[in-house]
Amino acid sequence: MYTVGCKEVFIVSLILASGSPRRRMLLESLGLKFEVIPPPDEERIVTGDDPRRVAESLAIQKARRVSELVPPALILAADTIVVKDGEIMGKPCDREDAVEMLRRLSGGEHQVITGVCLIDMAGRRELVDSEVTTVYFRQLSELEISRYVDSGEPFDKAGGYGIQGLGGVLVSRIEGCFYNVVGLPLSKLQEMFQSLGLSLL
Repeated sequence: MYTVGCKEVFIVSLILASGSPRRRMLLESLGLKFEVIPPPDEERIVTGDDPRRVAESLAIQKARRVSELVPPALILAADTIVVKDGEIMGKPCDREDAVEMLRRLSGGEHQVITGVCLIDMAGRRELVDSEVTTVYFRQLSELEISRYVDSGEPFDKAGGYGIQGLGGVLVSRIEGCFYNVVGLPLSKLQEMFQSLGLSLL
């Protein structure tokens, strides 16, 4: 149930087209009721494209794939990428890869971009947008990097860190939306809901 002005609006269902536990946690923190249905296969990154367009394309792919599997619903999909010096950094594939990612991020800045797609299947409407946050890392010692990697936290996260966990101690400051770095920009999401005549409040 959502609201439009003072009126309550019922939607068949809200589906989160993502297996991310962090996105699930953020939606639960808003008191929303939803179903989690991750897309059945991996998204395809379009190389050489603008990073914002890449993030948006990945979110669109997720939302459209799940929309093919379910009855009319409101589909929410998001995809977060980390960009350093114009290069997209994915999830580390092993320990060595995680260490190298953190070395690259150490002492500098990078951008976290989340593409968000909403598909209102009943109204046949599709919205897509993205949010960019600049993140600044402290200068990390090799011991800090090693201990953080050994915690196991980096391996399911783009860029090899999570700001909402132990990775928060690696970050000196951010410019932009904190929740975007976690994986779902809540303010942007509210704006997109409002564009559909809905509200998260």
